[in-house]
Amino acid sequence: MKNSYTIIKNLTLLLIITAIAWISFQEPKDKSQQGEKSTATELMELLPFVEKTIEKPAPPLVASAREQIGETVIYDPKYVGITYPNGDVPRARGVCTDVVIRALRDSRKIDLQKEVHEDMQYAFSSYPKIWGAKHTDKNIDHRRVPNLKRYFERQGYALSVTQNPKEYQAGDIVTCKVDGRAHIMIVSSKESSEGIPYIIHNIGRGTKEENSLFRYPLDGHYRIK
Repeated sequence: MKNSYTIIKNLTLLLIITAIAWISFQEPKDKSQQGEKSTATELMELLPFVEKTIEKPAPPLVASAREQIGETVIYDPKYVGITYPNGDVPRARGVCTDVVIRALRDSRKIDLQKEVHEDMQYAFSSYPKIWGAKHTDKNIDHRRVPNLKRYFERQGYALSVTQNPKEYQAGDIVTCKVDGRAHIMIVSSKESSEGIPYIIHNIGRGTKEENSLFRYPLDGHYRIK
């Protein structure tokens, strides 16, 4: 009797999930970018094992970052020669910085490749020398987290780093260390039921939106004006 109940329960869940997937496929793709919960999301949250979330209006930077989900599917840190300005590696691949670079370029017309390069030419000694660089490199300088942190600081974008989730707005940029390596993320307009914002980043499996703002100790918080 117990086995029959388990089979029926699993089949019921499978049918529900299949229905949700079908509804999600049918709905307009831009609904979530406008800060609205889709019907599929609302149904998913009725399931007992799905985390409840709060959707707020998504600013353009967040909407542009979300567009990379399912599009950028590979984490690839290889050095690549790219065009200048507005250069990019193939959009299906990239690293954490590429999420920020693409989102700012698509939503705000800010080309970090050009901006960072020009600022490094002006104040090269102010930038980290972690890689032993003796001159600027248009291919990679803007794709390194420590360089972006220094650029944001020099532009006056830095804010206090706190453990208060209310201090982080959708579209803010935050940095942390993951196993000693610098990492960068965009604060999402989605929040957990506890009010903790999700983040959008590429930490190894392509661009994802996840509930992991405080998973690693934050060491940078920026808001582009």
